[in-house]
Amino acid sequence: MEYKAMLAFGLPIGLGIAAFGSAIGLGKAVASAMEATGRQPEASMKILINMATGCAFIEAITIYALVFAFSLSGKI
Repeated sequence: MEYKAMLAFGLPIGLGIAAFGSAIGLGKAVASAMEATGRQPEASMKILINMATGCAFIEAITIYALVFAFSLSGKI
């Protein structure tokens, strides 16, 4: 199989895996933050700030995968 065909199949699959992993990570982060807020409502602002920071890092990984896919799609 030539490398262009492998890129054409591998890029969308890899991007889908990255998006799926990001969605699972975000879901777990938000669920844990909601549980922590339910246990300690007085610490909700600290929990929210930490959750938002973590979600930004998780989303950054998916955006990096998207940029990587776009840069390699020019080689197809």
